[in-house]
Formats: sequence, structure tokens, C-alpha cells
Amino acid sequence: MNRNNDFLYEAITQLEQLTKIQIEIDSSRENYDAILTIRGEQFIVESKSAIRASNQGLVLSKLEEIRNTNNRPIILIAEYISKDAASQLKERGFNYIDTSGNAFIKSNEVVIYIEGQKRRSAQLTNQSRAFQEAGIKTIFYLLSKPENLQHSYREIAENAGVAVGSVSNVMAELEDLNFLMKTKDKRVLKNKTELLERWMVAYNTVLRPRIVRHKMRFTSVEAANEWRTLNNGDTLWGGEPGGALLTNYLRPEKFTIFTNNDLPTIARSLNLVPDKNGNVEILQKFWKTENLNTNTAPALLIYTDLINSGFSRNVETAKIILENELRYIK
Repeated sequence: MNRNNDFLYEAITQLEQLTKIQIEIDSSRENYDAILTIRGEQFIVESKSAIRASNQGLVLSKLEEIRNTNNRPIILIAEYISKDAASQLKERGFNYIDTSGNAFIKSNEVVIYIEGQKRRSAQLTNQSRAFQEAGIKTIFYLLSKPENLQHSYREIAENAGVAVGSVSNVMAELEDLNFLMKTKDKRVLKNKTELLERWMVAYNTVLRPRIVRHKMRFTSVEAANEWRTLNNGDTLWGGEPGGALLTNYLRPEKFTIFTNNDLPTIARSLNLVPDKNGNVEILQKFWKTENLNTNTAPALLIYTDLINSGFSRNVETAKIILENELRYIK
């Protein structure tokens, strides 16, 4: 295994005690975190320390990827799995085990379902300043375009909407965390995939909830079907409509809008009415730079929302965006 996953053995031991079933674990495989054998059937193991709302979509998309490239069943093992995440995993047909003994395993002759074991509290891992609000905005600017990394601290601060001192602190922490290297002539991002994932979790946990303004719905089916033609000049489509515009691969069911306009203006121009259960989510635009000649939010935000949904079609669209608009991050 590539990282400290001692909790795998803790989870397996707990499940064995509850079920009285012997489980074999092979953690020496290079391609997987482990292989479990239960009553003669082998399962591929994907491990995460904790599954909660902020990283649920990332985990589900990874499991979908494994399922699409392997014939063997998959088991997710985690120290902590939130109740909602466990429900989503079960609904999507993914097996899981946590270290408290809660489990859902259904494959051929193996059927195990344990619920009600007291869950441990989730331990958040993004506690450094680099993954608090100012850091999230700074890293967003650095990841949005490759050339942004070479800008002066003052220019980064101005465009990210943070203080110059915050940029200095974030840059120092990124170095300490092995995400940034400074040479004589330039700055270089390292471990970009891991940085992207940590940023996505922090964005979903810390920043995104703070910029959600209102839920709405279209006034009619016709208005919803004509969403591409609706624009008030300061409407930036994110999420599913943004993905549809970038790839022409998706038909949106949920709509995300980033804007600085007031809500009445948005409602009039886009034929929307307030609805707390609506499928149109209005968010505050938090970055300073403008997207010229386009009505989509930055590709990084569209990618993040699509991945976070966990739905296979959205994840497929996100991968297209990663291969094209965000290929410099890979």
C-alpha cells in the first residue's frame, strides 16, 4: 500500500468479530490498496480515511472509474463514513466497511449488511491556512491558469481577492506541504493531482457553502429548455450547464450560476422564481479576473461541481474537461 492504511486491518478485524466470517487481506498489491477474500470471492479495496459530503463525489467518481475498468467487485474501506455517504454508496451498488463495523457487501454468494454501529467522529485533514478561505481563493487562482503561478504576490492577491500577507503565508505552506518548489527563475507546482483533490475538498467544505445565495427554478419547462439563450451579461454558468457548454456532452438537470448581480435582476433576466427546493442554485462570484468572450465559469469550478455530484455522466464530462481545458494540471 502507498500510505498508512492501518485502519484497513482494524475494519476487517471488527467485521470478522461481528460476522464470525474469516476474511483474508493482501495489502502487497501495487495497483490496489488491498485485495480482500471473503468466502472465496476476491474484492478490490479502495481506502479513504473519511467519507463525508465534502469528498463524497470524489470518492464515488473514483469507485466508478475502478468499476468501469475491472471485473472484480469493489469494497470501500474507511475509518469514517457518514450516514448519507453510506446511503449513497449502497444506492450506487458499492460495498463498504468502516472501522466501527458498519458494512454493506453484496456480491454473488456474499451478503453482509450491518448498520447501527456507533460511528466515530470525522477528523478533518485540511486544517492549515492553505486550505482555509484565503488559501482556497489563492490556490484557485494558481490552478486556474499555468501562467498565474509566476505572477507577483501583489498581482496574485489582487486577482484572488485576498491580502498580500495571505498569499505569502499560503505560498510558504504549499512549499512545506511539498506542493510548491521555487527555483531561481520560477515557481513550479508539484503533486498537482493531490493538490487539486485537497483543494476540491476544502472548497466544498469551507468556501462553497459561504457563497451560496439562493435556490430558484425556471418559470416554465420552455424557459428551462432555452437556458442557453438566457443571459444578462453577468451570468456565468457552472456545474452541469457549464459542462454542457464546454463539452456539448451533457444535458443539465441541475443549474449552477455564478454572478454578482442582485437576485431580482437574475430572476427577471433568466425567467426564474424563488424556490427553496429549486434546481437552480445562485452563487456569489468570488474571483476578480474576468472570463472574456464566454458565459461559463472557470473550468476548474465546473470540473469540481461535476465531480462532486458523483453521477457517472457528470464525471465523464468532468474527465473531458480535465483532458482539455485543465490538461496542464494532470
